[in-house]
Amino acid sequence: MIDLHAAGAGLEGYRMLCAQLESLLADERDFVANAAQFSAFLFNQVDDLNWAGFYLNRNEELVLGPFQGQVACVRIPFGRGVCGAAAASRETQRVEDVHAFPGHIACDSASNSELVIPLLKDGKLIGVLDLDSPRLARFSEADQQGLEQLAAIFLQSTDCSRY
Repeated sequence: MIDLHAAGAGLEGYRMLCAQLESLLADERDFVANAAQFSAFLFNQVDDLNWAGFYLNRNEELVLGPFQGQVACVRIPFGRGVCGAAAASRETQRVEDVHAFPGHIACDSASNSELVIPLLKDGKLIGVLDLDSPRLARFSEADQQGLEQLAAIFLQSTDCSRY
């Protein structure tokens, strides 16, 4: 695991993760394969996560996609919970305490904070990238920026035309 809060020159933290992800996805364009790899990559490289994965846009409803972690909710309506809020607003949701979030959906009772990044390609909402942590206030502004960069690499490296 990389210490994402370490400072210094060179490829450290999220810059290192970006380089690793680009390499990991370099020879594959399939959405499911890349989403599965990306989920496993995040789950194993980012500390204090208990869930990392995708919910995919299916007719204005989010449906569970590739992930790492405990079993999860299968369907989430747009506008409901943190994932649904990200899908409806098309803006990243960084929640320090999910228990204080209106309409939070508790798929895993161990989750205390959450970061959800909407995945947009050519103006179309493909789905969301959902990261959960058992630690309150796990995700900083720097984490949000770094994870948004990783999500952008995933989208650039992946054929999303069927999604």
